[in-house]
Amino acid sequence: MTLERTVRLRFGHLSRASGTHTNLSAVRSDGPVLWIAGDETATLERLVADDPERPEEYAEDASFRLADFVTLPGEDADEEADIEGVARHGHFLWAVGSHGLRRKQIKARHEGARALRRLSRVVGQDNRQILVRLPIARSDGLPTPVPTLEVDGETHHAAALAPEDNLRALLARDEHLAMFLPIPGKDNGLDIEGIAVHGDRVYLGLRGPVLRGWAFVLELRPYVDPALPTRLQLRPFEDGRAYRKHVLDLDGLGVRDLCPAGDDLLVLAGPTMDLDGPVRVYRWHGATGVEMPEVVRDEMITREVELTYGEGDDHAEGLGLVGPPGSKQAMIVYDSPAVARFHGDDVVLADIINLP
Repeated sequence: MTLERTVRLRFGHLSRASGTHTNLSAVRSDGPVLWIAGDETATLERLVADDPERPEEYAEDASFRLADFVTLPGEDADEEADIEGVARHGHFLWAVGSHGLRRKQIKARHEGARALRRLSRVVGQDNRQILVRLPIARSDGLPTPVPTLEVDGETHHAAALAPEDNLRALLARDEHLAMFLPIPGKDNGLDIEGIAVHGDRVYLGLRGPVLRGWAFVLELRPYVDPALPTRLQLRPFEDGRAYRKHVLDLDGLGVRDLCPAGDDLLVLAGPTMDLDGPVRVYRWHGATGVEMPEVVRDEMITREVELTYGEGDDHAEGLGLVGPPGSKQAMIVYDSPAVARFHGDDVVLADIINLP
């Protein structure tokens, strides 16, 4: 890994209490701030740079509840949404949940039949099945989510896919993915772990399933009907489907995050199953100009960076470009950070790496 430096991410009391700082799953740079997500809350965090040119620390943590902007599908608005990807484009901040199921874990205190019963339990959470778009305004000079935003005489509302339009329902008849819907995400079931937005296209990276070594990226075209301003709808592609599938040769790995880089997409890739590594950054060349389903291999995709990883910790989960337009530097944030990444009880170190 071509590590350039580390930066400090300083989290407030609420983020620490909910464990966000130990479960970082997504990151996006937005001028003077970072947007951060953890996978055990239904919030987005905003951290502010100490130096816009070359930050050494991001602090002044502000937490924004998704339920304050959109209606979440779960009965409990604060039930975790397992947010695995954030994107920033135009007037909007986007977030996506994993849409996956979860298998109970065997813990140290569980033995025998009790342990086996626990391992047989598979649960789902409605709040994981979200795709949301929040308008961003300036407040005290900082990008801030708002319920509505007026731009050139047009009003933009916070919006989400309706529960009946959620992606699990759309994929229920898919010839590749439908059979994996009942399988937990970490068992090679459906698990969305990255989002990138370019123009009117939204790209969702799947950690799982991986089929015979091929990873999936879904492409969507969300829009809002003025008659239903808080509801995202999906414009169909030429074949009538509300999504388009691309398969990527990531050497058997799944997608952990996506990040636009000009007309390309950077792909953070790691194991689908509960393994430590390998972890790599790939570049899908010309991804945002593709007008048909693609089999992405050979010269279309290149391995850019090999990342380090720990044994049981330091799992790279979020990737975002930092610096001015055209920057060749990216930030990596980690789920289950290694002990060495913690400075006190409120600071976690993220890595800034150099891209080729």
